[in-house]
Amino acid sequence: MPSIKAEPLLLSALLLAGSLPLLGGCAPAVVVGTAYGATVVHERRSAQTIVDDEWIELQGKTLYYQNRDIDRQSRMTITSYNHVALLTGQADNAEVSQRYAQMISQLPKVRKVYNEVSIGPRISLAQESTDALITSRAKIAIGGGRGIEDFDATRIKVVTEDGVIYLMGLVTPEEADVTADVVRRLPGVKRVVKMFEYVQPKQQPRSVPSDPERTSSPI
Repeated sequence: MPSIKAEPLLLSALLLAGSLPLLGGCAPAVVVGTAYGATVVHERRSAQTIVDDEWIELQGKTLYYQNRDIDRQSRMTITSYNHVALLTGQADNAEVSQRYAQMISQLPKVRKVYNEVSIGPRISLAQESTDALITSRAKIAIGGGRGIEDFDATRIKVVTEDGVIYLMGLVTPEEADVTADVVRRLPGVKRVVKMFEYVQPKQQPRSVPSDPERTSSPI
């Protein structure tokens, strides 16, 4: 996923464009758009949840730029999946990342926030490029599903930060294990963090899935 250091004016324009259909009750058709048309039928999230996740990310980016002191002291990215927000990147100190995480936790429909922001200097542009390459390779590597019936790689969100891969999605335990095993073998991967929520094979996810499997607790 791209860094949230986008042009604030462009971000504001996107927010304005997205808010108009929301007022008219047409959010799924406009926000999700044709880019999702081919994959939405394979999603385990509802169409509304997909829209919510996009909106959470957009609101999070806007908050980031509205708070210039946070922007100046960090490089942070927000990813939302099934109303669970993941924060990655770097910050000058813990207070900055914790303050931003607290803001995100107060956004509508956010169930949990996992703050994986590291404290220290920003990663280099070279490492950002490497991370993007790792993410691309990971998506290709998990595409085959290794023989798992009805497996669809689009159900898995891959986020790479400084060589660490975070995996999000509504998956079966078998899908989770196979996916993690595949991506941890890729060049440049330092660690794999499973942040999945689990469903049973051939069943729809529960309305409030179990906690993601991971290494630390939400705020």
